[in-house]
Amino acid sequence: MSAYHPRQISIADYTYDLPEERIAQFPLEVRDQSRLLVYQQGRIADAHFTELANVLPAQSLLVFNNTKVVQARLRFQKATGGIIELFCLEPLEPIREVQQAMQQTQSVVWKCLVGNNKRWREGRLEMPLGPSPEDGILYAERLAPAEEGYAIGFSWTPTERTFAEVLEIAGLLPLPPYMNRDAAPEDQNRYQTIYADAAGAVAAPTAGLHFTPRVLEQLNQKKHQAAFVTLHVGAGTFKPVKSEVMEHHYMHPEQLSVSRETVEQLLRHLGRPIIPVGTTSMRTLESLYWLGVGLSMGSLPTEDDQLLVPQWLPYDQRTSLSVQEALESILTYLDQQGVSHLQATTRILIAPGYQFKLCSGIITNFHQPNSTLLLLVAAMIGPSWQKVYRHALANNYRFLSYGDSSLLLP
Repeated sequence: MSAYHPRQISIADYTYDLPEERIAQFPLEVRDQSRLLVYQQGRIADAHFTELANVLPAQSLLVFNNTKVVQARLRFQKATGGIIELFCLEPLEPIREVQQAMQQTQSVVWKCLVGNNKRWREGRLEMPLGPSPEDGILYAERLAPAEEGYAIGFSWTPTERTFAEVLEIAGLLPLPPYMNRDAAPEDQNRYQTIYADAAGAVAAPTAGLHFTPRVLEQLNQKKHQAAFVTLHVGAGTFKPVKSEVMEHHYMHPEQLSVSRETVEQLLRHLGRPIIPVGTTSMRTLESLYWLGVGLSMGSLPTEDDQLLVPQWLPYDQRTSLSVQEALESILTYLDQQGVSHLQATTRILIAPGYQFKLCSGIITNFHQPNSTLLLLVAAMIGPSWQKVYRHALANNYRFLSYGDSSLLLP
């Protein structure tokens, strides 16, 4: 356990001036034409993303988040003409596991943010699912307040449709709030990684947006390997830190799923570089270690019947368990449960003072000031985050979700 405790971090020490014009509002036409800032051994170099395979450490294992963004914004028009927007955040009933919840038919209850809430005093909202009555109708009913939102009951016809199919028909793509625009046709493809598979995210794992078949083939030729995990990115990823010190900041929960095959792949690769593609992959990998610790000790807490990594666990838990032992504990648990995937919830906060267990570096975009994502970068490369961000600003790198990329190797 580190003597330095992130509870005492002042977020004011992790900010910088980000001019509005540096925020990339639209994607580049070709994904892999983004720039790549390489930070290695304390030095900064400018490259392009197509050079990634050449600048990675030899025999790197890249870990990708294969979550898929769902069309989570629903705009209902009231009979009076007013617009009520519901932003689906996470399932509440009848099941809380995201991927299973997306396959529910007939009705579901989700936690939602409600736009124009004051204009929706009572009654059920309706939205046609096509031009004719036979195409069906989506209904929404406000049930009760929920943490930072409301429990909304959805039902629809035809009832045999899954909720995933309903969102595909009725929903809008949830672009990040700092883009301040509606989704354009090109966003349907570009705000999704080419390997997206498991539907359930309300924000893209944006570090993966730069990858193309060409880059993946280059990685393969250079003998780098790929592994996949799933972490369903929540809207909390955009939540600014408003507390003066981190002790009073509440980390948002996100659901993760990791296959036995990936855990075995990680075990085989120990001792060689493991590089997460994005902050969500990093949060998943580091959460795996702490899940393994908890399972080995038989003391892991749960949330909504799922295993949980609490926000402060890595800083408060004393353990000498090796990464190998932690991963083997997960395999034992999967065997005992007779399942092929580890399902869990993580609230992990990775900030300066964190001791990395699996990750040797990170591929990531440039993040907002005053954010937990910037704290994660600072945890990885220390005070040099300021040098990296000054260089990116001075050399016209594009920032945030549709911006350029970086490879950070401490």
